[in-house]
Amino acid sequence: MLEAAINAFRIPELRRKILFTVGILVLFRFIATIPVPGVDREVLQQLLEQNQLLGMLNLFSGSTLANFSILAMGVYPYITASIIMQLLTPIIPRLEELSREGQQGRNRINHYTHWLTVPLALLQGYGQAVLMANAGVLSDFGLFNADTALRSISILLVMTAGTVFLVWLGELITENGIGNGVSIIIFGGIVASLPQSVANLIGGGTATQNVLGTVGFILIGLITIVGIVLLNEGVRRIPVQHAKRIRRGRVYGGGSTYIPLKVNSAGMIPLIFAISIMVFPGMIANFLQTSDRDWVRNLAGSVATAFNPNGLLYQVIYFVMVVAFTYFYTMVLFQQQNIAENLQKQGAFIPGVRPGRNTEAYLTRVLMRITLVGALSLGVVAVLPYIAAQITGVTTLFLGATSLLIVVGVAIDTMRQLEAQLMMRNYEGFLR
Repeated sequence: MLEAAINAFRIPELRRKILFTVGILVLFRFIATIPVPGVDREVLQQLLEQNQLLGMLNLFSGSTLANFSILAMGVYPYITASIIMQLLTPIIPRLEELSREGQQGRNRINHYTHWLTVPLALLQGYGQAVLMANAGVLSDFGLFNADTALRSISILLVMTAGTVFLVWLGELITENGIGNGVSIIIFGGIVASLPQSVANLIGGGTATQNVLGTVGFILIGLITIVGIVLLNEGVRRIPVQHAKRIRRGRVYGGGSTYIPLKVNSAGMIPLIFAISIMVFPGMIANFLQTSDRDWVRNLAGSVATAFNPNGLLYQVIYFVMVVAFTYFYTMVLFQQQNIAENLQKQGAFIPGVRPGRNTEAYLTRVLMRITLVGALSLGVVAVLPYIAAQITGVTTLFLGATSLLIVVGVAIDTMRQLEAQLMMRNYEGFLR
């Protein structure tokens, strides 16, 4: 990995891509320090320490919720919009047609996702602002008060613009830098918050009072990292034979290759999907706990208790949703690739399997079997921090499954893209 990074810096184009990515991350962290007007930081710090839900939202925002900055929502509304579009694609025929039109169709769907992000950002911004105002973090907020309406609208517009700005920065990284831009933004926020999380773990006395538990928790975290790497790299190779063709007396083709079906084709997306949906009921419940009606407050309290990240019910639902989303997203990706159709067009076939529908059925059957292993493993990784906390007595978000999977997954994907760029440059030098 170090050798690949050193070699990349020797190539001007790759050096420019790496420096561009780092520059965007520095800009992101700089803007993340600009708070929304009227924020009480001491009250906000206490609220984040006591509320696990806000801790998860802080994770998705790239640690920008820690000071309720103008980027406090992060790319979470865009992720929610992406989830909605993924769910609607198999249902709406027009979206399904666009998904089969290659890059142009995907760009069109992405355009719809951008438009959907704006109202979702306004809705989430209002929910967060009301929650902060009720907790005493944000002063003078209220859309239905003549004295504060204009100021409140300004705050919502600034927060929404912050989300759109972050999405734009992520796409700049995707186009001109290295790696997936939105994932890199979340990655940068998690890495930036790690030193503070470690300091809180040590400074809070947990590391000194429960040394054995802390060591056990760290060991479980390291084992989880190894498991994530193995899960991401696990592949089932399906052999493919290319038919021989005779043209002008010469034989072409006839080679053999393979189709790499990954054990975890969905990557970190199922965890993000699941936790995004799990966060939503708790956020609505916290919003409704200030209602004037008793039955609404009681219902909101029950929902908030059920969706408490430290509860067993939450972890069970989380596990089931991760498994379900892994299957869902894997099948969506598989259908978009049209592997069986492409093989038939290229004159290729899987030995012992007829081309066309039989090939598609065979690949689907194999993919469902290996995805079972990947989905269950991903579900275990998702709830492993809770299990580790119950065993060791150490509760901290800095070694959360989502954090680890995002950090490890983004690091592996970025290094893979960097190595692909290096290999392409080597082939260019060889051909020249």
